[in-house]
Amino acid sequence: MSESRPTASVLVTGSELLTGHVADANGPFVARSLGELGFAVSRVLLVGDRTEDLRSALEFVAADDLVVTSGGLGPTADDLTAEVVAEFAGAEMEVDTALQGRIHDRVAGWASRAGWAGPALDAATAKQARVPRGASVLEPVGTAPGLAVTRPGGPLVVVLPGPPRELQGMWPAALESAPVAELLTRVPRAEATLLRFAGLPESEIAETLRVLETELDVSGVEVTTCLRRSELKVDLHPLPGAEPAARELAARIVDRHRRALISDDGSTTDELLAAALGAKGWTVATGESCTGGLLAGRLVDRAGSSAYVAGGVVAYSNEAKTALLDVPAALIEAHGAVSPEVARALADGARARFGADVGVGITGVAGPGGGTEAKPVGYVCFCVTTADGQVIARDPQLPGGRADVRERSVDLAMHLLLRATGVTGPGAHR
Repeated sequence: MSESRPTASVLVTGSELLTGHVADANGPFVARSLGELGFAVSRVLLVGDRTEDLRSALEFVAADDLVVTSGGLGPTADDLTAEVVAEFAGAEMEVDTALQGRIHDRVAGWASRAGWAGPALDAATAKQARVPRGASVLEPVGTAPGLAVTRPGGPLVVVLPGPPRELQGMWPAALESAPVAELLTRVPRAEATLLRFAGLPESEIAETLRVLETELDVSGVEVTTCLRRSELKVDLHPLPGAEPAARELAARIVDRHRRALISDDGSTTDELLAAALGAKGWTVATGESCTGGLLAGRLVDRAGSSAYVAGGVVAYSNEAKTALLDVPAALIEAHGAVSPEVARALADGARARFGADVGVGITGVAGPGGGTEAKPVGYVCFCVTTADGQVIARDPQLPGGRADVRERSVDLAMHLLLRATGVTGPGAHR
C-alpha cells in the first residue's frame, strides 16, 4: 500500500462504450464511492471486449492497491472477464456447483417461459458459475456473480457485472466481502471537506490555493477542484493528523469567496433549497420559456417535492405567455419576449396561477439562432418574486451552446430561488 492514501483504478469493459453510443455510468459511480471511502482513484479506463485489451489494462494498473472491473460476466463465449482476471491473479478456473445451482434457480422461471431450457440453460449457468479458485464470490443481483480476487504481491481485483443496476445493487456486498473489508481497515480515514461554489472561475480558486499554500502548511492535504457548468467543487482530503490544516484551509478559502459559496459541508443547491422551502412552508411555481420545463423537472427530481412544488407552465410562444400566464401582449411588444420585464411577468403569472408563495420566470435566447446585437445568443432574463414582495432579477450573458445555456439557466434559477428563501448563497451579488 502506498505511504499516503491507497490507490485504486476502475476498468469498465464493453466495446459499445468505445463507440460513444452508450454512456458509462459505472466508472463515475465506483470512482465517487472509492473516493468517499478514502482511496486515491488513479484512473478510470474504458476497455474493449478483446481479452488482450483487458490483459494490458490489468497490467497497466497492477501497481494499484485495488482494481474494480465491470462487465464481461455474462453467459456468452465473449464474456471473459473472470477468465482474464484469474490469469492475472495466477488462479485456475473451476465450476462452483453450489453457485451454479443458485444461478439456475434464479433464471429457471423466465428461461422456461422464453423456451430456453435444457442443455443451453445448463451451459449458460455453468459458464457464469466458473470462478477463479480461492476467489470470494458475491451473490448475483441478476444472473452474474461478482468476484474478489487477490493477485499475490499485487492488487485486490473486484469483478462486478456490467449493467449499472446490478453493479450498484452488488456494491454494498462487495465492500462487506472479507478481502475488501480487510483492505478498508488499512485505508487511512480522515474527514474530508467538500466546498461548493457558484459562478466562481476555477482560475480564482487556483490563485487562492497558490497564495494559501505559502501561508499554511497544507502538505498533508490533497486538494482537487471540479468545474461543471456554473458550479465549482473543491475537495479537501487530509491525511490522518492533517485534519486541523484542512479545516483551516477550508475556512480561509470560504473567507475569500463567501459571496459565491453554496455550502461548506457538501450540501447541494437542490438539498438546501428543498430544506429551506420546507422550513418556510413555501410553494414554488415556474413560468419557463427558453428552458422548456427543465427547471420544473429539476425541482421535482427530488422525492417529496410535492410538498413545495405547486406547478409550472412552459410558455414558449408569445401567445402562450399571454394566454397561460397573463403576460400583457403590450409588454411583449414594448420590451420584447426576452426582457427583464417579461421575466417578471412570467414569475408573477406563475405565482398567481398556482397560488404559490414564490414564482420564477425565465426567458432567453438559447440559440443557435435568434440572437441580435442587443440580445445575443446566451442572453437570459430571470426573475423570482415572492408573496411578501421580494423581487430578484438577473439578466446575464451565459456562455456555451444551446444545451449549455439552458442548463446554466436552470442552475442560476435554483441559486436565485435559494436566495429568495433567505439562505445566504450564490447569485446574491450577481
